[in-house]
Amino acid sequence: MGLEAQCEGQWGAESGRGVLKFEEKEVVFRGDFRLKIPVAAIKSATAQKGRLTVTFGSERASFALGPAAEKWVAKLTTPRSRADKLGVKPGLKVGVLGVSDPTFLDELRDRGAVITQGRAPKEADLLFVGMTKVADLPKLEKLRGAIKKSGAIWVIWPKGVKAFREDDVRAYGPQVGLVDVKVVSFSFVLSGLKMVIPLALR
Repeated sequence: MGLEAQCEGQWGAESGRGVLKFEEKEVVFRGDFRLKIPVAAIKSATAQKGRLTVTFGSERASFALGPAAEKWVAKLTTPRSRADKLGVKPGLKVGVLGVSDPTFLDELRDRGAVITQGRAPKEADLLFVGMTKVADLPKLEKLRGAIKKSGAIWVIWPKGVKAFREDDVRAYGPQVGLVDVKVVSFSFVLSGLKMVIPLALR
């Protein structure tokens, strides 16, 4: 998520120095003591005199972050939306093929994307393609030809399916001139891997 800082922290009777990191679903402190705070459990986050105070459940922890404390508060209280994580911006040409998520199209419309369903538009900025088996991977070759040189293909698949894994997509990509650059939790039941054309081939 892009936030990491060395700082002094305090949690109940524990105190000491370490590294505070904001990950996708939790805030983690590792050092003289260890603490993981699920983002979903955070009730409040405030900054005062350079100190970040986080209230979660019935507990409270604070961290001396200096001027960065305000930035941490903004990040914790305004989490990134799925559209942000996927790089969807107003006006982008987006294709959605076989993605089973009833709310996703609404999110794309709300973001102002130009959407094509069921097929890949020419010169697409982003393609979201649902896959469930290794036999689906050859589709990537044709889809690669539909995106802009700076575009991307998001391969979306069900979590926990042995017949189709993240490593399968990673291994196949180079065969059709694609490399993986980012993985996300698309939803509670779906994962996503972003594939792009390598700079050397653009």
